[in-house]
Amino acid sequence: MTRNTVPTLHGDIMTTNTPGTDPAPNPHATEEQVKAALEDTKLAQVLYHDWEAETYDDKWSISYDERCIDYARGRFDAIVPDAKLPYERAMELGCGTGFFLLNLMQSGVAKKGSVTDLSPGMVKVALRNAENLGLDVDGRVADAEKIPYEDNTFDLVVGHAVLHHIPDVELSLREVLRVLKPGGRFVFAGEPSTIGDFYARWLSRATWYATTNLTRLAPLNDWRRPQEELDESSRAAALEAVVDIHTFDPDDLAGIARKAGAAKVETATEEFAAAMLGWPVRTFEAAVPPEKLGWGWARFAFGGWKRLSWLDEKVLRKVVPPKFFYNVMVTGTKPAA
Repeated sequence: MTRNTVPTLHGDIMTTNTPGTDPAPNPHATEEQVKAALEDTKLAQVLYHDWEAETYDDKWSISYDERCIDYARGRFDAIVPDAKLPYERAMELGCGTGFFLLNLMQSGVAKKGSVTDLSPGMVKVALRNAENLGLDVDGRVADAEKIPYEDNTFDLVVGHAVLHHIPDVELSLREVLRVLKPGGRFVFAGEPSTIGDFYARWLSRATWYATTNLTRLAPLNDWRRPQEELDESSRAAALEAVVDIHTFDPDDLAGIARKAGAAKVETATEEFAAAMLGWPVRTFEAAVPPEKLGWGWARFAFGGWKRLSWLDEKVLRKVVPPKFFYNVMVTGTKPAA
């Protein structure tokens, strides 16, 4: 079975292209397209992520150096501590700018990679990042529910913060298992837990409200982004409510994976105190001019996250139920033939 179509955007309508003619990015959606996207989650996915693609790494402090290599590898090792590395060929589902797969490849997890995303803009940036890093990576614009690769193609499929964007998670995981070789493994990390998403959103909203209102005051006015940038962020936030479809209870996510046909399914969670710092920090960064934030801020943000992550792992994990942690990870394998 082969999937030979990929999504593209023509005006307000999502259609398909044949391989080799992936659509171009559309980073400046019209008001009409945004309005249509509020009723069409896949159109919203394309518009929102095309809009963010060129600035996404800066927004989320993503890098391809030791800091994020260690982070990506840490997520992988936390859920698959005994993997036999390297995998020959890996694919990232919903790759964004390539953060997860490219950093995993740099750490020795896989030799060759493929990046896929519904957003043409994200695939473009991910391939550019891979080229700059000298990694052997190809890419396709792809719907996660119709992955455009042959059966039994990959040894490993990974994703970071992608499952919660996909309308039919079970169907997508069936597709993941289809393109995996028998015995191949999938690893998805960074998925929002139901409880974690609740407190993260409230912290983010409170931070945005406080920052955008306090910076109206004359003494703080030079800490305010131009109004057109704030308005654009607000439009993006409206789409974010459409693109963020799911939250997950760890046990429920494991059940979806098993129902899709996966074997050896396991879940894990992480970030409780660290998430309560991370979300206000990221929201504040989005609300103020980037030139106001220097290395001192970066050291505070990353150092604080690391210290609270240590607290989560060494102390809070022993007393706080797993479902209260923000990030959910899941892994499983394709049953051997």
